[in-house]
Parts: sequence; structure tokens; C-alpha cells
Amino acid sequence: MLFTSGEFLFVYLPLTLITFFLVARWLGHRAAAFWLTLASLVFYGYWRPANTPILVVSIIVNYLFGRLILDARRRGNAQSAKGLLAAAVAANLAALAYFKYANFLLDTGTEVLGLPPTTLDVVLPLGISFFTFTQIAYLADVHAGKVVERNPVHYGLFVTYFPHLIAGPVLHHSEMMPQFGSAEIYRARLRNFAIGLSFLCIGLAKKILIADSVAPFANEGFLQAEHASLAPLSAWLCLAAYTLQIYFDFSGYSDMAVGLSLLIGVRLPYNFNSPYKARNITDFWRRWHMTLSRFLRDYLYIPLGGNRQGRFRRYVNLMLTMLLGGLWHGASWTFVVWGGLHGLYLCVNHAWQWVKERLPGMQLAQGKVASRVLAALSVAITLFSVIVAWVFFRATTVDGAFGIIRSMFALNDAAPLQLEITSRIVVWIVVFSLVALLARNSQELVDQRLAPALERIATRRWSSELMAAMCGGMIVLIVLLAMISASRNVTEFIYFNF
Repeated sequence: MLFTSGEFLFVYLPLTLITFFLVARWLGHRAAAFWLTLASLVFYGYWRPANTPILVVSIIVNYLFGRLILDARRRGNAQSAKGLLAAAVAANLAALAYFKYANFLLDTGTEVLGLPPTTLDVVLPLGISFFTFTQIAYLADVHAGKVVERNPVHYGLFVTYFPHLIAGPVLHHSEMMPQFGSAEIYRARLRNFAIGLSFLCIGLAKKILIADSVAPFANEGFLQAEHASLAPLSAWLCLAAYTLQIYFDFSGYSDMAVGLSLLIGVRLPYNFNSPYKARNITDFWRRWHMTLSRFLRDYLYIPLGGNRQGRFRRYVNLMLTMLLGGLWHGASWTFVVWGGLHGLYLCVNHAWQWVKERLPGMQLAQGKVASRVLAALSVAITLFSVIVAWVFFRATTVDGAFGIIRSMFALNDAAPLQLEITSRIVVWIVVFSLVALLARNSQELVDQRLAPALERIATRRWSSELMAAMCGGMIVLIVLLAMISASRNVTEFIYFNF
């Protein structure tokens, strides 16, 4: 079920919420949490029922490993705890390697050795990267003494929780476990519904009205680029369309995840903070897919040594982190190149910051006008770098990616193909670009505008009626957006592939 589908919005979601609150009232919080876990497994299994046992086994094995590590720590057996952690992480990575990377490694090996191509009949389980990383982080924190949670129902819900299960955000136990144990989430509240429906509306609008509107042009451009050279204008517009598609598609999903969770009363971490407004690549990664950036920093970059072992080692750690981050997104050399480019960008940015701090006369901005010009230039350079890297993220082959880049800069020898460029697609790209670069993001709109307004409404005599009316209006808007989505070809979220 897609979040944008009628079966999810008008069948699964109402039944899940109504039953959750009724079970919480009549059977207790533990039963309600168990129901939500079962409902989340149904949501996951709807896509491909055969993958549900894989998820269940992963949860059981990792929960048991967590208990064993916790018991070893309490007995003071640090060596045993360390060995158990290593075994658990190895088991998780082995499962991930088999399902996600087996064919990639096999194809690479046979190509290097000059052997006939061979593939395994392996189907990638949806969301395996997300639920694997979530559990590895949990186990690492158990070993570090940051976790004492023993409730198997809460752990199962932490992993399977349907708003985040398929495409994130990557959750941290400290953000979720206390909420599942709190009595606050087990009572329906109008304020939570008003804020949750607001995020849901914004996310649906991003996905349906923006991402899905530019997706056909981007898809056509990249498809043609695999077989022919594109005219420079076509290549740039195709890449601009994809740059907007991936942002509004994934940020739209993340907004919907936050909104759906708030209907229950659980707050998920934000995953986006206007990344195309970033002034440098480090700032970009603080704003784009924020929970993955946090995971890569805390569980990969810092354990590798971070910046504690000199500048050269810092650059090596950055490259390794981003290369593995690229490979996390998909089993393809295009993702490795994408990660490598971002690793290179980060190294260049850190080197530039080091130079600026040590050389006199490097304060370039003087006065308000100069500062604004420099800020705009910084944003433009960062966005240009990100856009070039998106070529490798989207292309299906490395050759196809370089073909797009050659087309962008008119470096192809063959006669270029000009895509059919309509005035509508040009207007969409311009308008949606301005939205991404200038408009307030979803959390700014909701947290800074709507939430204070709801606080003021709560003090008025007819507060419940006013909030109910707001919720009713947003439900009507959701119906309209769902109807628009149903009138088009169904498009899955981009990050469902990872």
C-alpha cells in the first residue's frame, strides 16, 4: 500500500487507528502496542507476503542478541558482550549482503574474471536497509550501556512501526522507546490529529502535485540517455526535473511519515530541513536525509576515527563513510560513484575551511550586499555539485551517467536528441525550484505557525469544535489529493528501492 493510495488512506489507516485506541482503552497499553505491531506487519506483508518472515526472524534474532549482550554487560563480562555484538552485526550484514549485494558482487566478480554472467534468484525485501541499520544501531547502543529496554512488544513495534518501516527515517531507540512506554500516545487527541493531518497534507501535496508531475519528463530523459545523446537543454531540464522529483518525493514521504505517526501521538525525527538552501556540502548533509547522516556519523565515521587522528585520516574516513553510504543506497557502481563524489566534496569543503581559518585576508564578505552575494554564490556552487552527483544516483549505468554529463556540456560527437519540451514542464521546473529554494519547509510551517495557532485556539470556548472543523477540512483535502493520485499512473516512492 502506498501512502498516497485510497486503500491505505481510507481503509488501512482508519481501521488501524480506531482499533488501536479502542484496544488501548479496553485491553490496555501493552495490547494496543501489540496490535500496532501486528498492523505494521500486515502493512509490510501487503507488498510481498513472502518477505514478512524475513522481517520477523530479523526482529527475533536481534532482540535475543540484545538481551544476551545486556545480560553479559550486567555480569561484567565485557569480552563476551563484545563477541556477541560482533556476531550480531556480522549476522545482520551477512543477511543484507545476501539479499541486497549478492548479485552485484557476483556480477562484478564474473566480469573481472571474464566468466559468463551468473545471477542468483534473490528478491530484495522492501526496507531491508532501514530495518537492518535501525537494529544494528540498537545493538551498538545496548553494548555501550545506553539501552536497558527489555519489553519485546515495544522492541517489535520500534522496528516494524509502519510510518517509517519502508523508507525511514532511520530511528534511534532513545527517540521511540520512551514514547511507546508513555500513556500519552494511547489516547486520541484532536491537537495531534490537527498537526498530523497537516504534515500528511503537505507530504501528499509534495508527492502528488510536484514529484509525480515532473517524474515522467525526468524518466524519459534518463531512458533516452541510455541509448542516445541528448541536446544540452534537454539534459539540463531532465536533470533539473529529477533534482526536484527526488527532493519532493522523499521529503514528501518523510512528511507523511511524521504526520501519520502524530495521529497516534508519536513524534518521529525530522528528516529534511530545506537541503537545497545549504551553503556548503557539510550543511547539505545536515539537512538532507538527516537520520541517515546521523547514523553514518555516529556508527561509521566516528568509530573509524572521525577527525581525531589528523587531517589526512579525516579525509580517508570521510571518503570511506560516503562510499559505504552510497553503496547502502543500492547495489550498483553508480551509487558508489555518487557516494565517492560526496566524499570528495566533503574533503574539499573541510580543506577549504582549514585554509580559511589559517590564512589572513580570507574574510571575503564585507557588508550586507557582499555577504548576500557570497551566500547566494555558496548555495549555487553547493547545489550545482549536488545536481551533478544526482546524475549517477539516477542513471542505471555508469556509461549512461557519463552520457548525461557529456550531453549537459555539449561534449557528444553524435547528433543530439532533443526531448519534447513543453511550456508546462518549464513552468513547473521554475515554480517548483522557487518553492524548494525560497519557501518555508514543512516543520517551519507546522511548528512555527500552526502549532502556536492551535495553542491559541485551545484557550477559546469552542476549541474542540474549531479543531474538529480544521481536521475535517484537511480530510477533504486529502480526499482530493488521493483522487488526483488515482487518476494518474501509480508511482512508488524513490526510496522504496533502498
